[in-house]
Amino acid sequence: MLRPRPLHWRESLIEAALIGLFMLSAATMTTVLEHPASPIRGAVPNALLRRAFMGMAMGLTAASLVYSPWGRRSGAHFNPAVTLTFFRLGKVPGPDAALYVAAQFAGAVLGVAAAAVPLRPWIADTSVQYVATLPGPLGDGVAFAGELGISFLLMLTVLTVSNQRRLMRFTGIVAALLVACFITFDAPLSGMSMNPARTLGPSLVGGLARGLWLYFIAPPLGMLAAAEVYTRIRGHVAVHCARLHHVGPCIFCGRAV
Repeated sequence: MLRPRPLHWRESLIEAALIGLFMLSAATMTTVLEHPASPIRGAVPNALLRRAFMGMAMGLTAASLVYSPWGRRSGAHFNPAVTLTFFRLGKVPGPDAALYVAAQFAGAVLGVAAAAVPLRPWIADTSVQYVATLPGPLGDGVAFAGELGISFLLMLTVLTVSNQRRLMRFTGIVAALLVACFITFDAPLSGMSMNPARTLGPSLVGGLARGLWLYFIAPPLGMLAAAEVYTRIRGHVAVHCARLHHVGPCIFCGRAV
């Protein structure tokens, strides 16, 4: 009689730690770049340039997490929408997907809560707002469209790059570059989330729930649509694995590339 495959609970804890670190970085960099008391905020008055700096910082953070030993072990999703998409593609078993998603939400909340301790009271200022992702002045509809579009583009790019042997090692870098661009140009529209957990953390800790629904719908919808487009063009067999940086033994497909 075959024994059931054990759940990857250790990797789930790693996912919680990864998104927690991402949120710590986001809260710190937003405070440094946007709080009125910050000397950097005074030295860089141009909002677009500050967003570009923020994008570069978060892109570097994302790439560092993807290529870290922890990221290589867990697959470096740190996003429920990503995990849900790979579950839909049949690359993450249901129990593991549920564990990952729960851990990602918990890690995001704990990461913002941890950041709020050393950054209080600056993190609560309206210029930082607990690094919440909120709809821009053009409203919920534009924010929804923005989140849908950037989530679609990110997942389609990840699937395209990660499933080509010559390019797969650059998946984390390409994803990080997209994150940097999205923060620079999309943040005024939607706050640039692409990640339900990344939005829920600040919402719970800071009590900022405006437009929360759209961040739970648009990113998963955009990524699932990207997966549908990719598989209709390339076929399901073209999707090899759920890991972004495929080096060493894999918990998902069992292969080393």
